[in-house]
Amino acid sequence: MSVREKNNVVVAGSADRPTVLLAHGFGCDQNMWRLVTPILARRFRVVLFDHVGSGRSDVSAWSAERYGDLHAYAEDIVDICAELKLRDVVLVGHSVAATIAVLAANRAPEWFAKLVLVTPSPRYIDEGDYRGGFSHADIEELLDALEANYLGWSASMAPVIMGNPDRPELGAELTESFCRMDPDIAQVFARATFLSDNRADLRQVSAPTLILETAQDPIAPREVGRFVRDQIAGSELVTLDATGHCPQLSAPELTASAIEAFADQSSMSR
Repeated sequence: MSVREKNNVVVAGSADRPTVLLAHGFGCDQNMWRLVTPILARRFRVVLFDHVGSGRSDVSAWSAERYGDLHAYAEDIVDICAELKLRDVVLVGHSVAATIAVLAANRAPEWFAKLVLVTPSPRYIDEGDYRGGFSHADIEELLDALEANYLGWSASMAPVIMGNPDRPELGAELTESFCRMDPDIAQVFARATFLSDNRADLRQVSAPTLILETAQDPIAPREVGRFVRDQIAGSELVTLDATGHCPQLSAPELTASAIEAFADQSSMSR
């Protein structure tokens, strides 16, 4: 099958404009970018896709052996760039896809002009002086609950992750997104997400990088944003006037504006 079919690749905007490639996080699909896409498409060629096992990707391409590691998702991003013959890509990754974006850029830096890491976390588990926001016991409890009752876990956790209790429709949307994912696939992706440690990969990033965090994030505390900034040479950390882990839904205009401004800082040609 083609990469377009495997990852349900969708393109918006004019082909003669700089390219922004949007990568979604765990339990989501490209629909999570729907509020920022039309804003970005006014000035950029926007490429969206679904990770294998998510959304309308070809689930037959998924296997626990291959996708038990975040590197496989990074390889898929590089394959998308190769098949579409993209150049000078601004790669935007949300949540765990921020780490996947780092891995992709380190694997094939020639494809990527810039990185935008939206609410990233290279390691969710606290270790020594590093604060990821969770103890090892917290994560094991989270994974046990997910594996015991994925739909129940989704209904309880998604509103927490979204972090905007005054806007319950946002939590409901994330819950629905989680519940669309096959529980067996979700279990494997969750372990790859929450047990990974990609802190060392940050120091290898050579592309100009923007880190977007929110003022209050229940999944990636502010200490994580500062850590990522300190590890990626020359990177810029911006705190959005927003709350929760998914600012592309809770504050789409702010998120799109920050991406647009960073992508426009220097001219790029395809």
